[in-house]
Amino acid sequence: MHGEHVLCIECHSLIPQTNYHQITENETALRFTGRFCFEYATSFAYFTKDGLTQHLLHTLKYSGKKKVGIFLGKQFGQALKNVDWIKDIDILLPVPLHNDKLRDRGFNQSLLFAEGLKEVLLLPIETSVLKRIRNTNSQTNKTRAERALNMKDAFKITDNKALENKHVLLIDDVLTTGATLEACAIELLKVPGLKLSIITVAIATNF
Repeated sequence: MHGEHVLCIECHSLIPQTNYHQITENETALRFTGRFCFEYATSFAYFTKDGLTQHLLHTLKYSGKKKVGIFLGKQFGQALKNVDWIKDIDILLPVPLHNDKLRDRGFNQSLLFAEGLKEVLLLPIETSVLKRIRNTNSQTNKTRAERALNMKDAFKITDNKALENKHVLLIDDVLTTGATLEACAIELLKVPGLKLSIITVAIATNF
């Protein structure tokens, strides 16, 4: 089994899934409500200190185990594939990294999640229309206000036509304050006719 190389079959059930995709007014959606317009928002798993989700994401981010990202994307895709609203999505759009950070890390974890989702949902991934134009400082240890200021004007649309009248699914790793996703959303929603939904692989329950 493909996932066996990442997590044993017995351990799959230990991933603390939120099942938010079955609840419209879930915690992920509530964190964005009133900040910008969106259709749906959900997160796959709870992220807690020293928990399994943190272990998996740290293995991906700091040990470069790319197959973990694809695995989590596929698991999330399986959870989403029978949800009605997912059938309206046109494009998978991973939150981009700045070129300097991408060069240092060697991969974009949000793109790996998108690749796993693509395998299950059979939707195209778009990586060239939203660019990160500022190499922002780490969000860790910043307050909510500091995070928002840090992300201000960090993203830019390079091709409006590719996104016009599309329902875009924006993809990120861990949701805390949502400052990064809000900065992306503000830029994306400048595109005529664009509808936006948001998913994250994890949601931090204490930050």
